[in-house]
Amino acid sequence: MVLYLVLAGIFSFCLTYLTRKVAIKKSMLDLPNERSSHTIPTPRGGGIAIALTWFLSISILYYHHQIDKSLFLALFSGLLLSVISLLDDIYTLKNKPRLLVQAIVSGLGLYFIGGFHSIDLGFIVFSNPYVLNSIAFFTIIWFINLFNFIDGIDGYASSESIFVIATLYFFTGESFLLFLLMALVGFLPWNWDKAKIFMGDVGSTLLGYTCIILLFYFHKMHMVSLFEGLILTSLFWFDATYTLIRRFLNKENIGQAHRKHAYQRLIQTGFSHQKTVLWGMFINVFLFILVLLMHQMVISMLVGFVISLIFLFVIVYFVNKKRAF
Repeated sequence: MVLYLVLAGIFSFCLTYLTRKVAIKKSMLDLPNERSSHTIPTPRGGGIAIALTWFLSISILYYHHQIDKSLFLALFSGLLLSVISLLDDIYTLKNKPRLLVQAIVSGLGLYFIGGFHSIDLGFIVFSNPYVLNSIAFFTIIWFINLFNFIDGIDGYASSESIFVIATLYFFTGESFLLFLLMALVGFLPWNWDKAKIFMGDVGSTLLGYTCIILLFYFHKMHMVSLFEGLILTSLFWFDATYTLIRRFLNKENIGQAHRKHAYQRLIQTGFSHQKTVLWGMFINVFLFILVLLMHQMVISMLVGFVISLIFLFVIVYFVNKKRAF
């Protein structure tokens, strides 16, 4: 297992290097503009390395009966998402084909993991598969896109994904997670400040989809509750959701690109990409400790979730003080 994990990391690292060479040769570059957080043209599409390493790994694991069939099919459905996202990285597609594929993949993912029939809210068990599956469907689409929104500075999306996957492994012990972890570790050196390549939509959308499918699956398997999973990923979804709501209330065009996420405004105050990412990881340490207390039933799920929201509101408050929304 250790040898295969090392090989996965090396494969991802080398494939990222090759992707960068091809992207430069084909002028597949992310050009800076007034809404960018980078200042020089940078190759994009590095997420190809993460995707290929991940899909190859889980295919081999499935062949050797080392991963549940339903989970494998749900995760492998992300290949469709990777393909359309890669095409978007190359040709800049319109919204309709991208959203259509996202909807198809979200539906497939839910179908293969068996959907949702009930959820324990801590004080009541809510059972309504129609409502729950509808919410889950749109949640998957939201996660696909929010990872794309938050992938705006060097090393941020890849570091956050490493944190989420590592903590899920800590709580579940499922070894297949380590292959995604190594795919990300192999990519990160190329994406760290100053980034030599961006992961692009092909990487960010896949990571968003994979993370939420894993959260739903582990919740159904009673390994990690949905509240715990939402707290572990809250650094991303809270910032994206808070920013979207604020922009909607301000009557802004929410479909237009912007630089109003908390992490972007920190960059505007003079924080480096590296410092911003490291602060994000410190926030994640607090969130992990909170989930650990919930997992050991020291505090209830609902109380822990409320504490995490208050904590993140405080963080955003201080960001607002440094750089107004």
